[in-house]
Amino acid sequence: MNKLRFYFFHLMPYPHIPPASEIQSTWVSLSNKHYDPHRGHSLYNEYLDQLAAAEQFGFDAIAVNEHHANFYGTMPSPNIIAAMLVQRTKEIPIGIIGNAIPLHGNPLRVAEEIAMLDVISGGRIISGFVRGIGCEYFNNGIAPADSLERFNEAHDLILKAWTDDGPFTWQGDHFYVPNVNPIPRPIQQPHPPIWIPGQGSLETLQFIAEHKYTYMMVFSPLWFTKMAFDGLREECHRLGYDAPKSMFNACVPTYVAETDEQAHREAKAHLSWVFNTGLKIPDQFFFPPGYMSTKSFRNFIGLLQKGKVKPQVNLTYDELIADRYIIVGSPETVKNELGYYCDEVGAGGMIGPGSPYGPMPNWMVMKHMQIVSEEVMPEFREADGLPDYQRAEPNSQRSRAELAAVKGKPEETARSRVTGGGDRLIEHRLAHVAEVIDPTMEHAQ
Repeated sequence: MNKLRFYFFHLMPYPHIPPASEIQSTWVSLSNKHYDPHRGHSLYNEYLDQLAAAEQFGFDAIAVNEHHANFYGTMPSPNIIAAMLVQRTKEIPIGIIGNAIPLHGNPLRVAEEIAMLDVISGGRIISGFVRGIGCEYFNNGIAPADSLERFNEAHDLILKAWTDDGPFTWQGDHFYVPNVNPIPRPIQQPHPPIWIPGQGSLETLQFIAEHKYTYMMVFSPLWFTKMAFDGLREECHRLGYDAPKSMFNACVPTYVAETDEQAHREAKAHLSWVFNTGLKIPDQFFFPPGYMSTKSFRNFIGLLQKGKVKPQVNLTYDELIADRYIIVGSPETVKNELGYYCDEVGAGGMIGPGSPYGPMPNWMVMKHMQIVSEEVMPEFREADGLPDYQRAEPNSQRSRAELAAVKGKPEETARSRVTGGGDRLIEHRLAHVAEVIDPTMEHAQ
């Protein structure tokens, strides 16, 4: 197995908005009058090209996510984007990191769509589940105080839908589904891999440890990520097992260019936009009443005060570099920084190297991807340079001949009852044969 996995992540931002100094927020309150659908058309197709190219550059997976009513990430339906990527790629895993399951009126729809994508892709889907940050609750009609309960119940419903034979009825505190019987079922058994993004809350760490899911730490200084990862390892140890490195992914925006000076020159404006404009979110939007428990909120604020952590919107570029929110430099610098980072926090995957940021032009994104794939990734891979998924057996057969060799004739072939010439069941595979569909012809001959 490779020492480190590289995940290509995209937020699909819409950066053609007023400067941060002229707006209250890029979330919730900034009017959609600033969104030009024609520019959006161009951006979406450019972004899809970048995501699809990640397979050719040799990334370990591509990842998309869900956000609402904002310009920072314009993917209100990540499953739509994933469906497009399924058709534009062949082997690379596709991570939906993730569906905001408390916001869905019927979580069974998520179970159905993920299963459908998994089947179409041949078992390449990673399914992320998120609560959605506080901002998401302003336009979804869901009480923030119900967020955690709805998340837990939606998760349980989706898992049961994937793993139990239907039909059955689901009667919960927040969801009622009279007939749970999703068709198709996912290829990956017992279900697609599940990732949980977060920022270190105790409830999240306990949930991940209990279910042995993969954790994705989002946009944090190195010391904070290390503390969260150590906390998760402690929770896993308390439950009687040692967490593997593959369970820990760190989302760290990383940019590589020919030299250190060139990398900083190219990256500074775009990475600053992500934190200082894209993440300009007033506290009343980020933490609506009831979204966090009193205990979690106190712990969160206490840690921020202890570490003297400034709001992301106020961080300077130099502070982002110093606290390793971001990594920028030449291939040699970035290889050293990634090695140090992953050794310090114990990460098995990095989400960010090679990925685009803010208003970064397409030519710069593609150059960045190529340098990362040719001059950074090989340092952390086996001698063959392959992503791990290319060494593993595929989750599904790749051709009809392979399917027939492995599965043989279906146990339940398609049959229909045909009247006339006797009331008989006709196997559809033979239905075109004259004497099968019409026995009188055999006698006539």
